[in-house]
Amino acid sequence: MKQIVIRAPAATNIAQMEPLIPEAREMTALLEIASELRQKSLKLANTPLPGLNKRLRTLLRAMNSYYTNKIEGQHTLPADIEQALNNNYSIDRDTAHRQRIARAHLETEIWAEFKTEGWSWRDTFSTDMLSDIHYHLYQGMNEEDRVTETGEPVSEGELRLQNVTVGMHMPPDFNQVPTFLERWRSAYTALPDGDTALVGLACSHQRLAWIHPFKDGNGRVSRLHTHVALNAMGLTNGLWSPMRGLARSHQQYYDALHNADSLRMGDYDGRGSLSQSGLVAWVRYFLGICIDQVDFMDKMLNLQDFKDRLETLLIVEEAKGKSGIKTAALLPLHYIAISGPIERGQFKSMTGLTERSADRLLKALLDYKLLISDTPRGDVYMGIPLESLQFLFPKLWPEAESSIADR
Repeated sequence: MKQIVIRAPAATNIAQMEPLIPEAREMTALLEIASELRQKSLKLANTPLPGLNKRLRTLLRAMNSYYTNKIEGQHTLPADIEQALNNNYSIDRDTAHRQRIARAHLETEIWAEFKTEGWSWRDTFSTDMLSDIHYHLYQGMNEEDRVTETGEPVSEGELRLQNVTVGMHMPPDFNQVPTFLERWRSAYTALPDGDTALVGLACSHQRLAWIHPFKDGNGRVSRLHTHVALNAMGLTNGLWSPMRGLARSHQQYYDALHNADSLRMGDYDGRGSLSQSGLVAWVRYFLGICIDQVDFMDKMLNLQDFKDRLETLLIVEEAKGKSGIKTAALLPLHYIAISGPIERGQFKSMTGLTERSADRLLKALLDYKLLISDTPRGDVYMGIPLESLQFLFPKLWPEAESSIADR
């Protein structure tokens, strides 16, 4: 027999959002998962390849933009995102629209990370912060982009001024949205640091989506807020984000969110208005996604494995004979990945080549963007061009690999 899920009418009482966190008997298992995530995240933060972090963070911001917009059905090709960052927009109206959305998300993520630098994770829980995220996201778009799917204009940073229906869910009455957001803030910031706070952050993502505070952009804002809060907890360090995992299991993501919207299913389903079992399942799913992302990046940043993949890239490029890249670059490139930027002269001497050959190799690597320099004679540091992903970080962003292969 098909289960019938009953949805609540538009809420007007904050008690209708309970439970905000599972009761004690459900927390033990969740705290174990949260502890595993925290330990693995802190281990990843001590990656032996710190010289990669700057460019890896830049790459992951573009990837996050791609994946969060893919969840909304508005993603664009990774190469098109790269073009948008260079102010090179497609003549195709729909493609250009998606490029602007992608760039707006990427720039909002940068803004939010810098704004919250040095903040406690608790500081990220405020209506003002949510409104600021929404404002910067939509300010980065053209006026024609700032509309809902039905063509209604969206006011950046403004809480919704009308009631809405999201699938079978009716979010709180718009007059009560500030009250629900204040309850959301106060409940989660009251949690102790550590594993409990991490479980609370998972819950807060779902309950923020449940409140649906804005006319449009709620999913993007919720994911950006969670991303920023995880960063403020000291867990991501620009090396991972849940957005990739959420997008790669987007139907499960939607299902888990929606199931946690369900009304309580009897005496064994908690004591709040909403389903505790639905909320617990959501937390398990979300924390599991985060652990998968951390595990993946931990594997990618293994010192010897990365060196082997870098060597393969150089061998392939040298065999092509077109780019001018040679395997003599392996030692200095791997050194940069471990230690960070070095002087050009030091790089050339480490290749073991003659001055002229080393100059040609250095130029080839800069053209390929495997090396980057901020000035014509400045130090060089590691780049991660999209062309290199299939070798350096295989399966990290498969769509980027495909888009390059199709060029």
